[in-house]
Amino acid sequence: MSEGTSRQDALRAIAGWYEKTPARAGVALTNGYAGPGDSYAGPWHRVFGKDVFSQRVMRERLPKDVFKSFVNTISQGKPLDERIADTIANAMKDWAIENGATHYTHWFHPLTGSTAEKHDSFLIPDGQGGAVSEFTGAKLVQGEPDASSFPSGGVRATFEARGYTAWDATSPVFLSRGQNAVTLCIPTAFVSFGGEALDKKTPLLRSMDAVSDAARRILKIFGTDTGVSRVVSTCGAEQEYFLIDRRFYVNRPDLLMCKRTLFGAPSPKDQQLDDHYFGAIPERVHMYMAACEEVLYALGVPVATRHNEVSPGQFEIAPVFENANVATDHQQLTMQVLRTVAPRFGMQCILHEKPFAGVNGSGKHVNWALATDTGVNLLDPRDEAHTNMQFLVFLCAVIQAVDTHAPLLRATVGSAGNDHRLGANEAPPAIISIFLGDMLQDIIDQLEKGTPTSTKKNANLDLGATALPQIPRDSGDRNRTSPFAFTGNRFEFRAVGSSGSVAWPLTALNTIMAESLHAIADEIESAAGKNPTPAKLTATCKSVLKSVIKKHKRVLFSGDNYASNWHDEAEKRGLPNLRSTPDTLPVFTSKQTQAAFKNTKVLSKRELESRHAAYSEKYANETSIEARTMLSMARTLILPAVLRQQAELAETVAATEAAGVNTQDTRDALDIYVNQVTQTRMAIDALESALAGTQDFDHHKLPTALRDQVIPRMDELRKCADELERHTADDIWPLPSYAEMLFVR
Repeated sequence: MSEGTSRQDALRAIAGWYEKTPARAGVALTNGYAGPGDSYAGPWHRVFGKDVFSQRVMRERLPKDVFKSFVNTISQGKPLDERIADTIANAMKDWAIENGATHYTHWFHPLTGSTAEKHDSFLIPDGQGGAVSEFTGAKLVQGEPDASSFPSGGVRATFEARGYTAWDATSPVFLSRGQNAVTLCIPTAFVSFGGEALDKKTPLLRSMDAVSDAARRILKIFGTDTGVSRVVSTCGAEQEYFLIDRRFYVNRPDLLMCKRTLFGAPSPKDQQLDDHYFGAIPERVHMYMAACEEVLYALGVPVATRHNEVSPGQFEIAPVFENANVATDHQQLTMQVLRTVAPRFGMQCILHEKPFAGVNGSGKHVNWALATDTGVNLLDPRDEAHTNMQFLVFLCAVIQAVDTHAPLLRATVGSAGNDHRLGANEAPPAIISIFLGDMLQDIIDQLEKGTPTSTKKNANLDLGATALPQIPRDSGDRNRTSPFAFTGNRFEFRAVGSSGSVAWPLTALNTIMAESLHAIADEIESAAGKNPTPAKLTATCKSVLKSVIKKHKRVLFSGDNYASNWHDEAEKRGLPNLRSTPDTLPVFTSKQTQAAFKNTKVLSKRELESRHAAYSEKYANETSIEARTMLSMARTLILPAVLRQQAELAETVAATEAAGVNTQDTRDALDIYVNQVTQTRMAIDALESALAGTQDFDHHKLPTALRDQVIPRMDELRKCADELERHTADDIWPLPSYAEMLFVR
């Protein structure tokens, strides 16, 4: 049967899938993907990294001096020795061809938020009627995709097509396996003819250099920089997503076009019972998860966690921490694998932040920290944290950075999709605040008053049953409502949306942290002088940090971020509350933001302005597409269906009256239904008029116009249509329902 059949056919087909798939069936990989009904391929350690040009592979295939030079580039961020590029390229080509590859691609992250690739064959004509395989160092290091059709925010005009990709040697090269093709993927940066960043990787790598330099400056002040050649930002990004049966997905134009439902009456049951969260994973979903993990393990992505999330049909996958740049690439691969494997199981993975109204949306919690290349986590308080002055400097630098640049952090997570999620009692509000936990908050309070003298100690929990052990209790509880929470040895930025790249939030975090560390270092060095005694250094640090806390403590909040009174309290504190993406867009061109990026050499004024334009255009395009999709669905699907229902009601009234039976109740129902249909028609006309009224706005004003004029009309049309769904016969309503999509798995 075709995918575009009726809902009833879809339900029958789903039942048939289970009948044909024994309960004992596992999952096997075919060309890197999974198919139901086969046996499981084997434990993860047999496949981990098999599709990565890893250090193990390099050691086997490269001369020792080339291998050593290359590893220094990877581990210490040293410039690549161009003289060894040909040797590395040839080894990569041989390895890739041995694994079935026929093409290679420079894999990059344009401002679309997804990835891009252009495939080139290894084969070239030999001039004698045949062909040879060739891959040179020049082709490895640099490529030239067309730059005119990617978002550039005005940096590139349509007729200015030249752009360059440059190999990022610090991120592993990998193989992408399709049904009948294997491609060598080379992570790269993407820049314009003039050198401006047109991607998300270039600023991220610059920001990592910036925060490394600033952090090493602090380490030098404390004399702990011995052996440290680099400080890296690390990331562990938790990914939430929805799974629905694909037959429902293709019968929903809104999901196909917009990745979220624009219409849909609530299901009688959704997440009220909290019975889905951490529940037993449904069998088909479990098989899908195992298949995804197998592909990700082969790509070297260290996924470690899988579980049911809060909403029915919602799940999560999370990796182990990695270098932020590699973690960003792996995050993009994770989203790609989640999407591409799902159809093999007759499902569709939805990464939108709010695909279903009324239930929890999906985020991408970004766990961020700083660590030396010698293995020291600089955000680990350790025992007796009140005496760990170096840690307190880094902690206060975070507080200062987040308070100073809260609007920027909010802007990095702004999108049309995330606006539906933030503050909806499932995600942090648009107000950026920091949760430290009991132990660190107590130390900060002590430091503000003078000298911290103690660290709150952990205690064991006695569970009251002799069969159960006493378990150690952490130094502080978690606050799942906080947008920026300390969670033991890292900060969790919980406001990031599920569908986008983590590169932009990480870039901002690294940049503002670098600025903050340099500012604190300036004050310490100015007050303490050269070669201060330990006592003088400690006293100076306490004085500087006390000033930082007094100035920026307003951003610290340990209560319920969902509570309405927090909005009032935040306003009293002077904290910004940028409720929608159009509110955040001017942040990119503010003097404060431009100064931070310029001083750290991460982004120029022109590059920031280009992002303002590109993200404005993206918001406007996504919102306009949603409005047009709503109008199309309302006119071609919903109105024809409800008019059939209206006609059936009218025929019932006429037939009943002809039989001499009182039909007042049915006539009243018909009147109510006709009125609802009329209101829906009026809502359609109002939305169409509002959308037409925004056509002449420029890209600076269009996002605000769409938010203020179009989105309210969209909400009204949805309200009318959802009410009609509640009163329309199931066999007439043309769209799969929330109950079907969320619960049929």
